[in-house]
Amino acid sequence: MSVDVPRRIVLLRHAKADWPQVPDHERPLAERGRKDAPVAGRWLAGAGVSPDLTLCSTAARARETWKLFAPELPERPKTVYDERLYEATLGELIAVINGTDDAVKDLMLVGHNPAVHALADALAGESDGDTRERMNRGGYPTSSLAVLSLSGDWKAVEHGSARLVAFWSPQP
Repeated sequence: MSVDVPRRIVLLRHAKADWPQVPDHERPLAERGRKDAPVAGRWLAGAGVSPDLTLCSTAARARETWKLFAPELPERPKTVYDERLYEATLGELIAVINGTDDAVKDLMLVGHNPAVHALADALAGESDGDTRERMNRGGYPTSSLAVLSLSGDWKAVEHGSARLVAFWSPQP
């Protein structure tokens, strides 16, 4: 067991989506979403976080968010489009994290609310400064990012096992 291995989880809620007459899974980004996604990518790059692996929902709005976000990173991580992230529950997201290969140091999930917000809140046993208050006050708007740090194996991730070290939203 690699108890002392520092790891990070980055949770990105997809950017603002449009509401055309298409199935929910196929909803594209709205104009604001297309503007916010790269800004979020620049923020993460500026924070010095570079994921090794990104798991992205298969929903069109999540895939489009990732395609606009990823070019802003110093290096594009391995990306897996994972259908389990669409309509996932909190427990399902924790199971996805628990199944991550321990060779991955920094993991990013691109998903949907309410599960992304619930996951950030549930994993954060502690938080830096007012990060949890800011995250919960705004309701985790589209294009928002939470960065959590933890130590140990991915299979040991559970409620309260991480520290919320940063939260960013394009909305003030």
